[in-house]
Amino acid sequence: MLYALLGVVILLIQIMIWVIIIQAVLSWLVAFNVINTYNAGVRQFLYLLERVTDPLYRPIRAFMPDFGGIDFSPIVVILLLHLLTRFLVDLQPQLMTV
Repeated sequence: MLYALLGVVILLIQIMIWVIIIQAVLSWLVAFNVINTYNAGVRQFLYLLERVTDPLYRPIRAFMPDFGGIDFSPIVVILLLHLLTRFLVDLQPQLMTV
């Protein structure tokens, strides 16, 4: 039971990593006017991605210095989520013996 729950948590972390990557790429496309934000559907989708990812970025942005127009918080969050995933993957064999 705990092994399956751990697998679901790892899957959710991987989905969150992909959401962060998609949000970062879309923000670049918006910045270069490739995506039209006047479309209500696009604007709502971007707002949804911002609402999902902003709680993860906020603590990182609090202690990172300002680099001008470049936001490194998605990279830091992805690295932290990857480290958490590696820790949980290493924990899985120990749960098989319990």
